[in-house]
Amino acid sequence: MPKDLSVSPEIPKEDGRPKWDNKFQYILSCIGFAVGLGNVWRFPYLCQIHGGGAFLIPYFIALIFEGIPLLHLELALGQCLRKGSIGAWNTISPYLGGVGVGSWMVSVLVSLYYNTVLTWVMWYFLNSFQEPLPWSDCPLNENRTGLNEECSESTAVNYFWYRKTLNITPDVTESGTLQWWLILCLAACWVIVYLCTIRGIETTGKAIYVTAIFPYLVLTIFLIHGLTLPGATDGLAYLFTPNLNTLKNPRVWLDAATQIFFSLSLAFGGLIAFSSYNPPKNDCEKDAVTVAIVNSVTSLYASISVFSVLGFKATTGYWDCLDRNIINIVNEFDLPEESIMRQNYTAWISFLNSSYPEKVAGLKLKSCDLQEFLDQGVSGTGLAFIIFTQAIILMPGSQAWAILFFIMLFCLGLSSMFGNIEGVFTPLLELRIISKSVPKELLSGIVCLTSFLIALCFTLGSGSYWIDIFDSYAGSLPLLVLAFFEVVGVAYVYKIKRFSKDVKWMTGRKLNLYWKITWRFVSPLLLLIVFTAFITLQIQKPPSYAAWNPKYEGFPMKEEKVYPPWVLAICVLLAVLPCVFVPLVALFHLIKQMCRSKGPSFVPPEVFSCQGANSYFSHPKE
Repeated sequence: MPKDLSVSPEIPKEDGRPKWDNKFQYILSCIGFAVGLGNVWRFPYLCQIHGGGAFLIPYFIALIFEGIPLLHLELALGQCLRKGSIGAWNTISPYLGGVGVGSWMVSVLVSLYYNTVLTWVMWYFLNSFQEPLPWSDCPLNENRTGLNEECSESTAVNYFWYRKTLNITPDVTESGTLQWWLILCLAACWVIVYLCTIRGIETTGKAIYVTAIFPYLVLTIFLIHGLTLPGATDGLAYLFTPNLNTLKNPRVWLDAATQIFFSLSLAFGGLIAFSSYNPPKNDCEKDAVTVAIVNSVTSLYASISVFSVLGFKATTGYWDCLDRNIINIVNEFDLPEESIMRQNYTAWISFLNSSYPEKVAGLKLKSCDLQEFLDQGVSGTGLAFIIFTQAIILMPGSQAWAILFFIMLFCLGLSSMFGNIEGVFTPLLELRIISKSVPKELLSGIVCLTSFLIALCFTLGSGSYWIDIFDSYAGSLPLLVLAFFEVVGVAYVYKIKRFSKDVKWMTGRKLNLYWKITWRFVSPLLLLIVFTAFITLQIQKPPSYAAWNPKYEGFPMKEEKVYPPWVLAICVLLAVLPCVFVPLVALFHLIKQMCRSKGPSFVPPEVFSCQGANSYFSHPKE
């Protein structure tokens, strides 16, 4: 039941709570939190595998009916209550306090592994200053009599990623050893996060000007350069050519809904924390639409930049394949040099196949198809650290392009980390568990140091497997559950009518029918459908992972393995832990209420309004 706030709650004094320097700084912070690594390495991949331009149809439907309404709800809630996630939901109703605790827990878990991804980016950035790039050639074996066997059987790019960076074990149950180079980079990343978040938004607000704007500059540079490369148009045509038949596949709609949801960083608590530093009189509706549109446009913009480069990589691979075949044919048939060119290769193959079929068959020529090279779709770390780095090697001035690319990734990840840390930091300050006499700098230092020590497990040989587990379970399913309770809590516990009055007071205009319908019916239904589909897919296929095992008979293909029972138990724990706080906190307050009252009856909800709670701001002292 909504808390009795007819008496003005303890709202921090206007000069006691940090404030954004200006509106642009706040918008940039929200955009920086929402726009992350997934915009660069997840969205383009989904477009590629789900019918190119056709994927944009379910994507924008999900944006309109799920993404923007939930984003507006969170920004309005934080601005209205001027509290972090835990305080905000406790204010709405003590029974919903578990939603805030769950969001806080997700922010903690995601921060642990997300900064480790930045550790990998930093390691690649430092290695980008070498000439030639260390992932461009295979090293010699221990006897220096030939190339390293693991590298020669795969590629130099794969070897540098799996062996020189991760030093990966062949199984998740084999922990391996701590990698000193990753420990140093991890420590450096947490020091950078600490320095940027040392005083909350007072410091992140300054850093965000660089971390949020610089990636757009780099993407533009990559786009301009990428469009001048051979094959760029093939890459873009492949990316955006619509295949409407894919829309019949339910998986396409599920991926569109989840991409919108996770891309906007909903239910983490960071957006509620950011908006809580706004003045109550602010157009949160306009802010939500702005952030959502910029986020989606960034995804499209990044896709064009990425696939112009990947088109170049595919074309280069296709040409190399043709050149090797041409050399074999010229040598076998003793033809004059340059008699067979890429342009007339197909005609020559047709002629030779009809005239000397047995001789051509004996050459065992490779099948060269540009479409096959374009079909090599990879998302996540595979795109950044394998596919894209391989493309960079082929570019003139590859060293400079590698440096630019990894600085861009680091800035994208760092601005998202600001939101994650704010989602952890703000509730801790408001819970009064820690004395007010403890300086912010010390509290921030304790949070970062503790996170660093726990995250050391990700620098083990099996660390990348565990990061995949954390990403798949801690950073996905709980967010769907928490977002569902958020929108249901506002629509049916706090009531839409009451919330509409609050938003009208903040923005100066009445809520239109779109917001009321999406909050009350469409968004909860969509979240329920996505959650059900997500669980169904998980049940249909046992959770598994792809292991890098040089002794596997199919190497360099990855070995598909099923998680052992104890690892599955940890997967379930990570998915359930943030969610379990919702019923536990509600049960705690129910028992507490029943003990205080003579009977188990509920007290009717009290009316609460932002205007009443923020009376200080409405009627400032003369």
